[in-house]
Amino acid sequence: MKDNAKITKMIDVSLLKQICEIPGAPGFEKPVRDLVVSLVSPHVDEVRIDNIGNVIALKKGTRNPDGKRVMLAAHLDEIGFIISHIDEQGFLRFNTLGGFDPKTLTAQRVIVHGKKDLIGVMGSKPIHVMTPEEKTKLPKTTDFFIDLGMPKEEVEKYITIGDPVTRDRELIEMGDCVNCKSIDNRVAVFIVIEALKQLKNPAYDVYAAFTVQEEVGIRGANVAAHQINPDFGIALDTTIAFDVPGAAPHEKVTELGKGTAIKIMDAMTICDYRMVAFMKEVAGKEAITWQPELLTAGGTDTAGVQRMGKQGAIAGAISIPTRHLHQVIEMAHKKDIADSIALLVACLEQLDSYDWSH
Repeated sequence: MKDNAKITKMIDVSLLKQICEIPGAPGFEKPVRDLVVSLVSPHVDEVRIDNIGNVIALKKGTRNPDGKRVMLAAHLDEIGFIISHIDEQGFLRFNTLGGFDPKTLTAQRVIVHGKKDLIGVMGSKPIHVMTPEEKTKLPKTTDFFIDLGMPKEEVEKYITIGDPVTRDRELIEMGDCVNCKSIDNRVAVFIVIEALKQLKNPAYDVYAAFTVQEEVGIRGANVAAHQINPDFGIALDTTIAFDVPGAAPHEKVTELGKGTAIKIMDAMTICDYRMVAFMKEVAGKEAITWQPELLTAGGTDTAGVQRMGKQGAIAGAISIPTRHLHQVIEMAHKKDIADSIALLVACLEQLDSYDWSH
C-alpha cells in the first residue's frame, strides 16, 4: 500500500471558498474567469481566453515526441438567472439560466449584478392568502419574483433588462464536508487548479479548459474541444450523491466519503472503456479510493470533450459526489475532493504507460 499522505491531507478550504462564492452565471463568467486566470497562470506555460470566454491553460508534456494532447474540462458557470422585466412597483421578473427545482427558490437571497451589485430576495405569494388548491400545487419558477426593497425609479438607476443574477450563500465546513452554492462546478475548477500546481511530470501536453455555458448546453466545452483537438480527454464535474433517507440502493449513484467517482456513463456520454479501465488501474496502483458512477440523467462537458475534436478523443470523467445538487446547500466530502485531485495528477503523469490499443 502506497503512502496516502497526499490524498488525505487537508484541502485548501479558503481557496475553495473563494472560487465557490465568486459570481459567474452562464454567459456572464467574467468575475470567476478573471480569478481563475490569476490563480492558474503561475503554474502553466501558457494561458489564453478564446472568443466564447473559455480559459485554456497549457502545461507542456515531458515525454511527448508525437505531440499528443490531453484536454481537461471544468466549467466555470453556475446556475443563475437573467432579468426579463421590471414592473411598476420595482419587482423583477427573471428567466432561469440552467436547471432549477422551483421549490428550492423559496426564501432565498440573490445578488443582481447591475451597475452595482444589489441584494434581493425571492418572493412569492404568502401561504396565508393561498387558496387550498394553491397550497397543494407544485411551485413554478414563474410564481417567484425578486424584491430589491426599492421603488421602480430607484431600481432602474442600477438594474436593466438582461442583467445576470446569482445566488447568495457562503461556503461553510460541516463535519468532514464543505457546503455552499455552486459546488457544481467550482469544486472541479478548484481540483484542476490544485492538480496543475502538483503536476510535475505530465506525459503529454495538458490543455486545461475552464469552460463557459455548460449549464445551458455544454457550449464552451464544444468550442474548446474543437480548437484543442485532443487525443485524450478528462472532464471534471459533480455528480449526484443520493445517499440520504428514502433512497433505494440502486438510486444512490454515489455516496459521500466513498472516494472520487470514475464515470462510466451519463445521459450524454458513454465513456471510452479504455479510459475507464485506465483510471481504475491508476487508482488501484496509487491506493486512491474510488467508486463507479453511472448517471442515467444529465450530462457534462465529457460529451463535448469526447466528440468535438476532429478525430474524437479517448475520453472519460472524474466526478465529485455531491448531495443536494442545484441547490444553495450543495455538499461535498473533503476526502472525495482530495481523492479527485490525486487521481487526476496520477492519470496525467501515467497516460503514456498504458496500452491504448486494446
